[in-house]
Amino acid sequence: MIKIILSDIDGTFLKNDKTPTELTAKAAKSVVAQGLKFVFVSARMPEAIYPITDAIAMAHTPVISYGGGLVLTEDEQIIFDKKISLDDAKNILAVMKESWQDISVNYYAGRRWFVESVDERIEHEIKITKATAQIHSFDNLLAENILPNKIMIICNPPTCKDMESQLGKKFPALNVVRSAPHLLEITDKSISKATGIEILLKHYGFTLDDAIAFGDNYNDVEMLQLIPQSVAMGNAPDDVKKLAHAVTDSNEDSGIYTYLVKIGVIKP
Repeated sequence: MIKIILSDIDGTFLKNDKTPTELTAKAAKSVVAQGLKFVFVSARMPEAIYPITDAIAMAHTPVISYGGGLVLTEDEQIIFDKKISLDDAKNILAVMKESWQDISVNYYAGRRWFVESVDERIEHEIKITKATAQIHSFDNLLAENILPNKIMIICNPPTCKDMESQLGKKFPALNVVRSAPHLLEITDKSISKATGIEILLKHYGFTLDDAIAFGDNYNDVEMLQLIPQSVAMGNAPDDVKKLAHAVTDSNEDSGIYTYLVKIGVIKP
């Protein structure tokens, strides 16, 4: 029996305009109304996830943030919190500052988002996520032992590709990956969406067979491979679709709703 629904956000729960379809929102609320868990699994911070539930008038749900680096229950209790080490954070920030120009650096620590200045790229990210960035010196944060769960760079695609290659080789303890042509995300290498899910399932006493997982992209692969009943969105790359148990409609066509109705978890 299904007890928990796990969903990526961008390209899965949300349309390309960053809003859910009416049927996708209905699906999530129907799941929760039955007493089942609906969990967002994302690289986003919690404060960029809760506005989604607020917008559809749904109570806060458990969240797996930073691609598995921070796990919270529906009561916002933190049950897992993995930071980048002090040395790695200090060193990678120094290398970035020395080696690349015209990059926008974002520093996420728990439920706070820090930047050293606000430019057009940061303003755009604020608009998309509806979260608030605080201006603070990264050096001072490190001196106060406020360590990051994630560092995210926004820059031009060629710079992003170059940073991914060079930083990945230089910092083997870190996961350095592009989540979009212009976005580079850095976290501790030990975490993934799959590790975050395992922690949450254990907390609630659920098994892998109690879950359904929805995803649309390469950063969802470990999650889709972990959960036996995994579902790729219709807009997913073919390589990702091949790794999933099933394929549903696209994010624009309410794929989550379609699949949950099809297997009888919710009623049309």
